[in-house]
Parts: sequence; structure tokens; C-alpha cells
Amino acid sequence: MLLARVKITLAEIYFLAFSNVPFDYVCFMYYYLIIAFQIYCVYHAYKNRSEWYWYLVIFLLPVIGCTIYLITHVINLRDIDKVQEEVVTVLNPTKRVKDLEKKVAFSDTFQSRLDLGDGYLDMKDYPKAIEQYSTALQGQDAKDFYGNTKLVEALFKNELFEDVIATAKIIENHPDFDASNSNMYYGLATAETGDIEKAETLFKKINKRYSNYEERLILAQFLKDNDKEEDAIALVQELMDEGAYLTKPNKRKYKTIFNDIEKLQKELV
Repeated sequence: MLLARVKITLAEIYFLAFSNVPFDYVCFMYYYLIIAFQIYCVYHAYKNRSEWYWYLVIFLLPVIGCTIYLITHVINLRDIDKVQEEVVTVLNPTKRVKDLEKKVAFSDTFQSRLDLGDGYLDMKDYPKAIEQYSTALQGQDAKDFYGNTKLVEALFKNELFEDVIATAKIIENHPDFDASNSNMYYGLATAETGDIEKAETLFKKINKRYSNYEERLILAQFLKDNDKEEDAIALVQELMDEGAYLTKPNKRKYKTIFNDIEKLQKELV
């Protein structure tokens, strides 16, 4: 009897020692949590038309089966890998570039060069980023849209405005160009070279409601700086109105941008 009494579970020890909640109640809650977990997995499986055997796994192995289903069907493992990569990049920013340099040395391809260019761009080593993008964008890949958008960005951040314009012209007829950051850099570079009228035309292509908040903020600042305050005031008010209807996640995402929009609005009053 004494041995039987000693052989209580760790969970019992914890709750008897540290909680006033009856252990039977804890078991009761644990039971319903498992059921809720199963219901969620079954609903997700039904909604996403998962294979029939997943229902057996979920019902016959409640905790393990549901956990396996969650990992394989709900959690995006690629997103986890991406987060891990970003953490490593923050803690050791040169590691990613060194790995990408090794990748290029092992297999010098168009994609490996673009990846290395992205690595240098993230590290703000713009001359090296430009070198990698320029090397990649040769021959049949010379008009690649993604590669040229990244080259435009690197050139602009290195203040090579004439080269920004020349590169942007290669892809300006692409259907995704008008809504891209490249169009913004193209407009800014054009303004830097003194062609204000053309710059304004380029900027207005990205003025689309409920999107491109950063680019439209830049357009509003551009209008203000070029003695078009009425247009700037109207655009800022439009942005503030849109900001009021943002979802909570988007409000957090664009918080800094809308703070800058609010500051600009105060300057224009």
C-alpha cells in the first residue's frame, strides 16, 4: 500500500504541492483540451480535403496524431526555416554571405549570383551587390525582371542615378513594373537628375489606394518639395483615411510609415 501510494505521477506532485486546483478537475480540463485539439485538426482536414487516413491518425492517436498533423499540414515548415535563417543573419550577418560565396564557388549559376547579390544588399555592401547582379544579368538573363529590380535598388542606394534610369528602362514595360519599388527608385533618380515633370508622372503610377503606403508617402513629400502643397495635402489626407481602416496586424506593420505620414500632415497644415 505504501509503495502504491508513493507511485504518484509528477503531475500529481506538482498540482498537490503548488496548486489549490483539484487534480480531478485538472484531468477533466486536460481531457477537453485534447478533444478541442482533435476537433480543430478534423475541421482543418475536412476543410483542406486531407487524405482519409489522417482522420484515423487523429482519432486513434489523439495527442501524437494531432501533433503530427499540425506539423505536417498547419505549420509551414518553410516559414520556420526562413525565421531561423533570419535569426542567424541578425546574430551573425556575415555567415549568410560567406555561405552564399561558397555556393557561387561550387556552382556559379544565375540564381547563385542573384542570391549572393541579395546577401550583399542586405548587408548594405552596395558595390559588391551591383557587381553580382551585373555579372548575373548577362546573355539570355539580361532582361530578368527580379534581377534588374534588385540592381536598380542597389544602384540607387549607391547614388548612381544615371545607371538607375538606364537599368529601369530595361524593365519599365514589364506588367509588374509600375507597382514595384523599382518605379519608385526610377522616379527618385529622375528627380535627382532634374526632370521633375517625368518624375511626377512615374510617381503617380504607384498612387493606388490601400497599397504602396511608403511609396505614396514619398510622392506626397515630393509634391510638397516641388510647390504642389494642395496635391500633397489631398494625398496625405487620403492616406490617413485609409489608415483608419487598417486591420490591427497592418497597423503594427505600417506603424512607422503612418507616423511619418502624420508628421508630414502637420507640416502641411
